[in-house]
Amino acid sequence: MRKGLSADLIARVLGNAPKYTLAELEEKYPPRNLPDGAFVTRFAPSPTGYMHIGGLYQAFVDCKLARQSGGVFMLRIEDTDTKREVADAVKIIEDSMHRFGLEYNDVPEYGPYYQSQRKDIYHSVVADLLARGLAYPCFLTAEDMEKIRENQKSAGFATGIYGEFARDRDISEEEIIRHLNVGEVPSIRLYSTGNPDNRIFCKDAVRGSIGFPENNEDIVLIKSNDGLPTYHFAHLCDDHFMRTTHVVRGEEWLPSFPLHIQLFRMMEWTPPLYIHTSTIDKIDEETGKQRKLSKRHDPEANVAFFLQDGWPTEAVLEYLGNIAASGYEEAKSKGQVKSIWEYDLKPKKIPISGALFDMKKLEWWAKEYIATLPVDKLVSCVRDWAEEYDTQWASRIGDNPEYLKNILAIERDNPKRIRKDFITWKQTLQEVSYFWDDLFLPNKEYEFNKDLLNAFLATFDICDDKDSWWAKIVTIAADKGVKNGDVAMNLRVALTGRTNTPDLYSIIQVMGGDRVVSRIKDVING
Repeated sequence: MRKGLSADLIARVLGNAPKYTLAELEEKYPPRNLPDGAFVTRFAPSPTGYMHIGGLYQAFVDCKLARQSGGVFMLRIEDTDTKREVADAVKIIEDSMHRFGLEYNDVPEYGPYYQSQRKDIYHSVVADLLARGLAYPCFLTAEDMEKIRENQKSAGFATGIYGEFARDRDISEEEIIRHLNVGEVPSIRLYSTGNPDNRIFCKDAVRGSIGFPENNEDIVLIKSNDGLPTYHFAHLCDDHFMRTTHVVRGEEWLPSFPLHIQLFRMMEWTPPLYIHTSTIDKIDEETGKQRKLSKRHDPEANVAFFLQDGWPTEAVLEYLGNIAASGYEEAKSKGQVKSIWEYDLKPKKIPISGALFDMKKLEWWAKEYIATLPVDKLVSCVRDWAEEYDTQWASRIGDNPEYLKNILAIERDNPKRIRKDFITWKQTLQEVSYFWDDLFLPNKEYEFNKDLLNAFLATFDICDDKDSWWAKIVTIAADKGVKNGDVAMNLRVALTGRTNTPDLYSIIQVMGGDRVVSRIKDVING
């Protein structure tokens, strides 16, 4: 183990004296006063793009575990990669979480919750490592590291800064001062004592104990260009001082697992319990094989896709919840719970193999959810979506909102025959678009029996009750020598342009006599 640096030299290396001692940080961020068994979780996205459906899945698991245990759910913005940061990404993240009901409930005392604002904490911890010889300043340039990588590749070695390739690993104080005196700014690297021939065992709440080779790489802890930490070091400091108990993250982080456990053990801190979730996959249309959802090729990878198309956020969350807790669907079907928030999510039962995101199954969840909505709530959801995403529809609805309510109320008052043909708010409007004259598409393919339509107009009265109306249909069928259904189908297609619709009598009542007569005459005269 190398000798640690003096306090004066540490201040020069970091550009300032550390603001806190470790003892002061422990006092500033004490263990949380929470009930036994309470989870403290965090969703920690980087603001480098849109909100991915996989991120929403992890945020749900975080929120659910914290909420059901009486714990704390944090949103932590990991914005230390300034080169990849995207404008408004944080706003998109926060808005997405709010829309899906994933409200975080942390307190300011454990913040700030932007890593870029926690520099004093990272520098204070790394100062302790420098003082104990567990970290060192490294003056390797990008060109130096590229040459090392090329040499390693040509020799068949693993790439990275470790062992004999870590040039500054045992740099003396005199050499450090010489570099500093000519204006060179170092990164701070871990002084790794790991041996890849040895194995380190790391406990995952879902997968159990996993063995990995020990990490021997002297990873960067603090970057030279901006003095901010790398993900690995920020994660160590933040999860300790925010008192995170459980870290939910994707299985792509499994290779970093031994490094993170090594860092916690090096600091003599208790690591949180890790839950590495499976990837969110789909069946590739070309190959027929299961693959990970792609940001580049799959629109459903972007959470905004579901908002713009008007998917009920509750249904999307129910579907994701059922992926995380596979027994939820059965429990709900038996009436044991009403929503995913009432179902106990057990970490050990979270799937570890690729979870299949099936749009057809999501459609089922959406249909089931919308079928339960009172008509006023359904109208409100559809109208809110239109006002945000479709100004033309918003204008139509705004002109006569009662008309939309009457349309959507059709067949929603019969508990024995619950209507389940609505999937999204956008599709709901498309499904009933024939009620508006400017959207109505006459059916040019259907072979109408105009005698039946003329006979209907001859006795039509919008004030007829359903029994009287149907009696007239029966009479027309008998007079013309056709089936009752033939008369009804001619009317259905003439009025809606479709062969499959909800209750025809209800459609006629909502459309009103003038529109009914006008559309039938258009067919007769066409």
